Amino acid sequence: MSIGVVFSGGGMKGVAHIGVIKALEEFKIKPTHIAGTSAGAIVGGLYAQGIPWEEMMYFFKNTDIFSLKRYANRKPGFIDSLKFYEDLLAFFPTDCFEDLQLPLYITATDIIKGESYIFNKGELIRPLLASASFPGVFTPVKINNNYYIDGGVINDFPSGILKTTCESIIGVYVNPLSTIEITSIKHSYQVLRRAYEINLHHHAKQKFQPCNVLISPDTLSKYGTFSMKNIDQIFNIGYQWAVKELEKNAHLLLNTK
Repeated sequence: MSIGVVFSGGGMKGVAHIGVIKALEEFKIKPTHIAGTSAGAIVGGLYAQGIPWEEMMYFFKNTDIFSLKRYANRKPGFIDSLKFYEDLLAFFPTDCFEDLQLPLYITATDIIKGESYIFNKGELIRPLLASASFPGVFTPVKINNNYYIDGGVINDFPSGILKTTCESIIGVYVNPLSTIEITSIKHSYQVLRRAYEINLHHHAKQKFQPCNVLISPDTLSKYGTFSMKNIDQIFNIGYQWAVKELEKNAHLLLNTK
């Protein structure tokens, strides 16, 4: 049976994807196709390469995102996305989609054309970096004379990519919309952030339907996009929710155990 896994964006909340991978291994579920956006593209790429979840955790814990050596010089962004190239080259020495153990599909956004683009062949690392280039923080990435930013701007949950390819789809969405009180919104930037979260969740929710199993921990809403101090907690949340959902919905993943 063909089983696809979709990993959403989410910044450091994407570490929850790694907890899900641990649970999939324990349930002896072996995906055949991977799709991802932003942080989900990075985790999805490592997963498609066959990197153990323990090494993924080490990578996320020990990669200093905001190191001074990564700051952008005369580029539109604070952090130069390409200064993570060598970090990823250690995992992807051939820098090629076709050399991965599993087919991988990742989304990025063409900042000039305003369109979503799916990468699944050829050069690998630049598309991974582009997909994870959060707008305004990381610089756009040039690929074949086009410039790309975070895939989540248009498609934060690319389940549609796997609809015609996979018999079963497991979706992992780590950007749940939190419940708030109006008293918590006191400044204009909080209104803007809330509007962004609502828009992101609204568009992603419409893409949940193809999933046979959806893992979306609502407790992740309290964690920040770039905070690295709660990595272990985020991992454990992803793992625990995955175990709960897989136990409940194992019958939807026929012939996987």
